[in-house]
Amino acid sequence: MKIGGSVRTKLRLFVECSLLVAGVALLGIVSVALVHRSVSSRLALAEFDKDQAALVEKAAASGTPVDEKVDFSLWSAKRIREYRASLLVKKDAPMAVLRIEKLKVRVPVFEGTDDLVLNRGVGWIAGTARPGEPGNGNIGMAGHRDGFFRGFKDIAVGDAIELATPGVVSHYAVDHIEIVYPENVEVLRPRSAASLTLVTCYPSYFVGDAPQRFIVHATLKQQVGVSK
Repeated sequence: MKIGGSVRTKLRLFVECSLLVAGVALLGIVSVALVHRSVSSRLALAEFDKDQAALVEKAAASGTPVDEKVDFSLWSAKRIREYRASLLVKKDAPMAVLRIEKLKVRVPVFEGTDDLVLNRGVGWIAGTARPGEPGNGNIGMAGHRDGFFRGFKDIAVGDAIELATPGVVSHYAVDHIEIVYPENVEVLRPRSAASLTLVTCYPSYFVGDAPQRFIVHATLKQQVGVSK
């Protein structure tokens, strides 16, 4: 009995030690992975800072409008890289400039919603009212949740939105915010007054393809003509 008890005790100690070693090893692996992710993100930002001047020069030479004061503090490293790459691709001049002072966002609006457009700025959704055209339509625009529209979690009813088009600056006020599923296209239909609807994916920090859409509705309050 004593011999059997000794064997069981040794076996139990062996199992416990094995589990302890495995646990320490797993913690080490997780720690290395976290450090690597953090370092990789910082290196991506450092690389962006180093190359930004050259990219701005090349983009300007190609005739592409460049925003030199974009705040990347909330952006994902992937979105920064793709924005940087998009600067090297020649694009037409933006059709408008969207500004949300509360979120410190000032972004060019391009026609369409393909990958290049959404990496470079905000995209006008075809089939909705066109920026700068008269009427009571609903202008639809889309932006990336990990890029220019990252700060949408802080937007609120009453916040001001400015949309500048050639010759006209339109001032809107947020009147409704909702979360819907992608198939809900009703959000882009004309409303009772001239409107602007901004769309991004939701949740903002969801890993993978986000299942819902964050919708910001704003009503036109004032239009001011500007000299060209």
